[in-house]
Amino acid sequence: MPQTLTAEGTSRTVRTKRWKIHYNEAGEGPTLLLLHGSGPGATGWSNFGANLAALADRFRVIAVDMPGWGASDAVVPQDRDHVEAALQLLDALGIEKAAFVGNSMGGLTSIAFAVRHPDRISHLVTMGSGAPGVRLSLFSPGGGLSEGMKILLKGYRDPSPGTLRELVEIMTYDSAFATDELVRRRADDARRRPDHLANFLAGGLAGGVDPGVTADDLAALRVPSLHFHGRDDRVVHFEHSLKLVSLIPDSRLVLMNRCGHWLQLEHADEFNRLVAGFVSAP
Repeated sequence: MPQTLTAEGTSRTVRTKRWKIHYNEAGEGPTLLLLHGSGPGATGWSNFGANLAALADRFRVIAVDMPGWGASDAVVPQDRDHVEAALQLLDALGIEKAAFVGNSMGGLTSIAFAVRHPDRISHLVTMGSGAPGVRLSLFSPGGGLSEGMKILLKGYRDPSPGTLRELVEIMTYDSAFATDELVRRRADDARRRPDHLANFLAGGLAGGVDPGVTADDLAALRVPSLHFHGRDDRVVHFEHSLKLVSLIPDSRLVLMNRCGHWLQLEHADEFNRLVAGFVSAP
């Protein structure tokens, strides 16, 4: 039976070589490192609050606020390095190897980490992630931003509850998941850190994600990989995960109908079950 957890009760902070990093932690066992997406007000808890308790029954679960988000240190664009931040976090916590679970931007970070530090990652799990180093042409916008990315940037410029409601609704297929509580938390978290908003806008969408990952790098990966995508994702088209699973040798894809960009929220029970089974498999 999953335990009852709160953001406050699981809140932790650690000082790495370069950053103060905030995270939420629960459970014991093999480590799952959960990495959030890039939206305004994103935190480890806001992205993974629906998953932490269930996964903590079997794992040590760490949901990170990456530098530049949440209660972690602010970073100017030229110092935003998510792969290095993840590595320093593992070192500071004395974790030799972890399974990485990344949503959207967090998925890109997890992929880049697997390429750069394959000895420190046991499993790679992404949800709604882009495919780095791959030119897409069929369904993704040709050189422009997706509908969801346009609203995401609008949220950084205007983190009002009204704009954050637009963001939460476009991130989900079923508007029932765009609860007043989720909208309020995202808006409050975004407006609490105007420095994060300004730094993100200055650095752009690609800041912090390793730009050097190529298709050949993906084909050389040997880490077991599981990729989730919502069939109705209006932020990052599921074509990206099709590309990932076509290139990464030991990979599999779960494509869910009636699901937007936040699969881990809209299909939390199935997501938790599949991740736990995948990471636990011999």
